[in-house]
Amino acid sequence: MNTDFRYIVVGRGLMGAAAARHLARSTDGVAVIGPDEPTDRKTHSGVFASHYDEGRITRTIDPDRDWALLANRSITRYAEIERDSGISFYTPAGCLVVGPAQGGASSYVKRTAAAAASLGVETTLLDDGGLKSGFPFFAFPDGSQGVHEPTGAGHISPRNLVRAQSVAAERAGASVIRDFAVTIREEGGAAAVETSGGRTYRAEKVLLAAGGFSIAENLLPQPVDMTVYARTIAFYEIDEAAAAAFVSMPSLIAHGAEGIDDFYMLPPIRYPDGKIYLKIGGDPDDLSLGHEPELRAWFKTDGRESVQAYLTRLISRIVPDLKPLSTSSGSCVVSFTPSGYPMIGYTSSSRIAVLTGGCGTAAKSSDEIGRLGAELLLEGQISEQGYATDFKPYFRQP
Repeated sequence: MNTDFRYIVVGRGLMGAAAARHLARSTDGVAVIGPDEPTDRKTHSGVFASHYDEGRITRTIDPDRDWALLANRSITRYAEIERDSGISFYTPAGCLVVGPAQGGASSYVKRTAAAAASLGVETTLLDDGGLKSGFPFFAFPDGSQGVHEPTGAGHISPRNLVRAQSVAAERAGASVIRDFAVTIREEGGAAAVETSGGRTYRAEKVLLAAGGFSIAENLLPQPVDMTVYARTIAFYEIDEAAAAAFVSMPSLIAHGAEGIDDFYMLPPIRYPDGKIYLKIGGDPDDLSLGHEPELRAWFKTDGRESVQAYLTRLISRIVPDLKPLSTSSGSCVVSFTPSGYPMIGYTSSSRIAVLTGGCGTAAKSSDEIGRLGAELLLEGQISEQGYATDFKPYFRQP
C-alpha cells in the first residue's frame, strides 16, 4: 500500500487540531489538512470555521455529566498545550451558571451542581442575595440561583487554541497542510484526500473533523446525520473605565424559566483590533443550514439583525450599567447530533472515520474530544473511560 501518511486529519479547527496533536504525540506519519483564517471573510471563497473569535466559555459545571467530564479532562491539559506551543489561550476568570431556584419546575441548577460534585469540582451555590453581593454588575430575575465555579473556569481564545494545537502538533512531528479537502474516498487499499489545491494525499486512515462543513458532499461514504444551525453573536464595545469596573466579571450562562431567554455572555475581552468587548450569544429561534453553499454564504454575513436586537435587550437587562461605545454582530454555526454528544466513529469504510458535532458546547472540551478521535484511529475503537455515551456516529440513509 503506497501512502503519504499513516493518518490524516481533515479539518484544522478545535477538534481536528487537537486530534492531530494527540496523534503526533503517539506516532509518526501524521498530517492535518485545514486552512488558516481568511484575511477577509466577505470576499473569501473557501471554507470557514467558528473559531475565528477571542471568546468561548470554559467550565466544568454543566447539567450533563458527560459534557462536564469532557470539559474537565480538557481543562487539566490547558497548561500543557500552552507550554508545548508557547501560545497562551486561557483566562481563568471563573464561570457562573444561573437559572430558576431549585424546588420549581426547572432542574437545571440542581443537575449542574450534582454533575460538578460528582467530579469533585469546587463550586458555590448562590441564592438571590449571594448573586447580588457577589456579582453586583448583574441583575438577575428574583428567584434565581447560581452555581459559581471560581477556579479552573473562565474563557479561552478559540483562535489561539487552534493555533496552539497546530504548533504543538507540528512540533511533535505532524505535517500541517494549509488547504481544504474537496473529496475523501477509499481506493487501492488506502484513503485518499483530494484538496482544493489539486493535490491528493493518501493515508492508512482518515479522520474527518470539519465541524459544520462535515455535511459537505463527497467527504464521507454516506452523509453524516447532523443538523447545522446559523448563530448570531453580538459585541458591545466598552472603554477602559468600564472594563475596570467589570474586572471581576466571570463568564456567564443563564437559563431562563421554561427555557426562555437562554443565553451566554463573556466578560470584557480585548480583541485583535485593540478594542474591549462584552460578547453575548443565544439565538431565540433556529435557522437551519442544510447545504455547504449555505454555510459559506452565512459566514460572510454579520448574522441576523433580529437576533442582534434580541441580544441587546437581554444584555441591557442583565448588565444595566452597560453603556457601549459601539455595537456589532457576527456569524458562526453550531452542529447538533441525534445523541446530543459528539460523533466519534467509523463510517461504512474502515479507513474513514468521523469526529464532529460540537452541539454548541464543545470548544472548551475540544482537547478531550480530539484525544478520543486520535484513540479511535490508533486503537480502532474508544475504550471505556467513564462516559455514559458511546459517541456513536449517525448517518443519513440513502
